[in-house]
Amino acid sequence: MLRVLRFFLMLVPTTIYYSIKQLLLDQNKATPDERDQPGKDYGRFMLGMAGIKVEADLSALDPKGHYVFMCNHQSLFDIPILFDALWNYHMRFVAKESLFKIPIYGKALGNAGHISINRENRRSAMKSVDEAVAAAKAGISPLIFPEGTRNTDLGKLMDFKVGGMVLALKCGLPVAPLVMEGTGKLLPKGSRFFNPDQLVRLRALPPVDPAAYTIKDREKFKDDMYALMNEAYQKLARS
Repeated sequence: MLRVLRFFLMLVPTTIYYSIKQLLLDQNKATPDERDQPGKDYGRFMLGMAGIKVEADLSALDPKGHYVFMCNHQSLFDIPILFDALWNYHMRFVAKESLFKIPIYGKALGNAGHISINRENRRSAMKSVDEAVAAAKAGISPLIFPEGTRNTDLGKLMDFKVGGMVLALKCGLPVAPLVMEGTGKLLPKGSRFFNPDQLVRLRALPPVDPAAYTIKDREKFKDDMYALMNEAYQKLARS
């Protein structure tokens, strides 16, 4: 309990501290590694402060690879876990627009190059897709939560949104599916406290070549990615 209280006492000041570090970077001069660092440091520090144990198996991926990542989503802890686990990659989240409106933190997300998406406005959403494609061509690895929100059903993945599939197909990079199990028990959606003793497991599946699909095939791509990731998630949850 003391660990949980300490975490929540430090959450806001820690978030502000790393957000300010991000904002102080000169965006015109900072290297990709320098732009990565505040977010990575934030994720690793938060996990250490919470005392969360994560077993990550990324052996299916090339440590120097360039991907579009897709991961299931169950908890706010998914963010620091993925920052830490994907340390070797220039990863940026594709996240809902409302996060970018949070004072200080939202501005830092934008400055770091994370990609805002407004799912309610088709024109704005397509602009976000174009920004993600441009970022991918510049060496960034976008990370998509294809379920679109945190899942409260720990037995299976939620249906995937087609927008994330369009983004992945337009980027043209290998798609690296990730399945994560345990964060829905660690900090369920709507909960104010977390279980610091909950083990989290993260597994990377072999990358999928999107060249077999066109934009017109986005529904099939969505169904295929769902079947692949849902089966792997359920297998991980049972093991």
